[in-house]
Amino acid sequence: MRTTRTQIPAEVNNFYSRTLLERAVALLVHTRWAQVRDIPKNVGTSTIKFRRYGNLTAATTPLTEGVTPAGSQLSVTDITAVVKQYGDYITVSDVLTYESEDAVLMEAAEIMGDQNGDTLDQLTRDILCAGTGVVYSGTGNTATADVAAGDVITLANLDTAIATLKANNARKVTRQIDATTGYNTSPIRAAFISIINPVIAVKVRTLAVAASQWTPVEKYPSQSGVMEGEIGAYEDIRFVETNNAKVKTGQGTGSIDVYCTLVFGANAYGISRISGEALKNIVKPLGSAGSADPLDQRATSGWKATFVAKILNEDFIQRIESAKV
Repeated sequence: MRTTRTQIPAEVNNFYSRTLLERAVALLVHTRWAQVRDIPKNVGTSTIKFRRYGNLTAATTPLTEGVTPAGSQLSVTDITAVVKQYGDYITVSDVLTYESEDAVLMEAAEIMGDQNGDTLDQLTRDILCAGTGVVYSGTGNTATADVAAGDVITLANLDTAIATLKANNARKVTRQIDATTGYNTSPIRAAFISIINPVIAVKVRTLAVAASQWTPVEKYPSQSGVMEGEIGAYEDIRFVETNNAKVKTGQGTGSIDVYCTLVFGANAYGISRISGEALKNIVKPLGSAGSADPLDQRATSGWKATFVAKILNEDFIQRIESAKV
């Protein structure tokens, strides 16, 4: 499809503001706390293997003098995922580029970047929200379809998630992917992390404040390591809100929307890319297509990325499904 004067009308006003309206983009957070394990380029495979070694049972039997014990064996769990390509582009006409007062291709590249980030964020979110560890709000609910209009999130739901993670020996998160670089890590205060929709965050904050168990982010003892989008803490959970949090549209009782709140510990999930092919911004100017564009009428701006997300340990991630407040 081509972007022409049909989509972007002529600027006919005597005065024209060159500052375009700010685009509304959700806070992209789902990849922040992943293990990142990239596949080297030109190794003949797009499959990443994450390996986890199992713990040994405690050796509580006393040794017998002079007798060598049987010993133990290491156990491993391999988790594989296949990296795939994603991408999109837009085509801009030559008429648009020489009539418009906007730097159309530059603006297109920024829009493409937003789309890329949103795509990878949603891909990661959907993987995380397909995990087996789930708490359903309400009484006796065992499936998404059971969640009814009155089944709102409770502090007891959060307590259950915390208790389950601790019982599973999940460690608290102490690092996140640095948002400024996209690959380095930066330290944060240890806690379980919750990714929560703003609508559900309002209820959690109200309940926790009423129970005198809510610490707003501005009252943290130190502002060092505060995460973008973080709103506060309850017990062992630090909450980061985003409109990209998963909503199962129309899947509850009476076709209500069901909201997913993630709570997880360290090393719960991972992401992988092909080294050198993680993300490319591709701009083809007018005339670059050769004989395919003999009159230099089309320019394109696009992106291409390799990516996969995978839950690495189901025991380290919980999902609370609830109705809208």
